[in-house]
Amino acid sequence: MSSRATGARIGFLLAAVTACMWGVLPIALKLALERLDAYTITWWRLASAALLLGAVLAWQRRLPRWAAIDRHAALLLAVATLGLCANFVLYLVALDHTSPSVAQVVIQVAPLLLLLGGVFLLRERFAPRQWAGFVALGAGLLLFFNERLPELARPREGLGLGVVLLLAASATWACYGLAQKKLLAQLSVRQILWIIFTACSILLVPFAAWRPVLALEPVYAWALAFCCGNTLVAYLSFAEALKHWEVSRISAVLATAPLLTVAAMWLLERVAPGTLGTEGLNAASVAGALLVVAGSMITALASRPDARPVAPDI
Repeated sequence: MSSRATGARIGFLLAAVTACMWGVLPIALKLALERLDAYTITWWRLASAALLLGAVLAWQRRLPRWAAIDRHAALLLAVATLGLCANFVLYLVALDHTSPSVAQVVIQVAPLLLLLGGVFLLRERFAPRQWAGFVALGAGLLLFFNERLPELARPREGLGLGVVLLLAASATWACYGLAQKKLLAQLSVRQILWIIFTACSILLVPFAAWRPVLALEPVYAWALAFCCGNTLVAYLSFAEALKHWEVSRISAVLATAPLLTVAAMWLLERVAPGTLGTEGLNAASVAGALLVVAGSMITALASRPDARPVAPDI
C-alpha cells in the first residue's frame, strides 16, 4: 500500500474519531447541564484542553514566542478568543432550551457562515456547487423542523430561543474562524488553540462555580469528565487528521456528526428511556437531517483544495 493511501486511511480514521466524539458530545453536555451551568462546564472543558495542549507544545518545544506576536496578531487573538468563548457558552445555553439533535443540526450553519465571511471579508471564491450545498442545508433545516416551525416564530422562549442562540453561536464561531485564518500566517493551529483556550479559561474564572462540581453525583461527574476528555481527543484527532488528509474530505466526514447524534439519541431513548426526554423526531425530521448533512458535505467537497483548516466549533 502506497504512503498516500496509508495517509488517507489514517486521516479518515482520525476524522471519523472526531466525528464520533462530536456526535455524542451534545448528549453528555445535556446531561451535565442538569447539575452545572454553561460557564462552569465551559471552563472545565477549555482549562483541560489548555493544560494538555500546553504540555504537548512544551514537550515539542513549540510554545509560541510572545515577542513574535505583533499588535495586529494580538487584536486577532482577542477577536478569536471572544468569539470561541461566546460560541462555547451560547451553544450550551441553547442546548438547555433544545435537544442534542436540534443543536447539532442547527450548528451546521457555522461553517457556512465562515465560508460566507471568507467571501465578503477575505475575498475568497465561493464555487457554484457550494451555493447548491448552502441551499440544500437551508431546505434541510426547514424539513427538519417541519411540524415545529410555529415554535421557531417565538424566539423568546423554548425551541425558538434555543435556535436563535444556536445561530448566534454559529455567528460567533465564524468570527473566531475568520480571525484564526488570518493568524495561521504567524502561528500553528495548536499554538493558536492553546493561546485561545488559556485566555478563555482566564476570562471564565469569575463566572465558574466550584462547589457544585465537588457535590456532583457519579453519573454527572462522569458526564463532565467525558466532556473534558472529549474536547481533548476530538481536537487532537482533528489536528492529526489534517497532517494526513485533505481538509475538504475531513470536513465532509465531520459533517456526519448530526446523524451520529440522532442515532445516539434514538439508542439512548430505547436503552434508558426518559434520561434526557424524547426528541420527537418524525420521518421528515430525519430526512431533513440527512439533507443538512448532504448540504454540508457538498459545500465542503466543493471548496478550493488550498483552503486553510479551521478547528470546528464544539
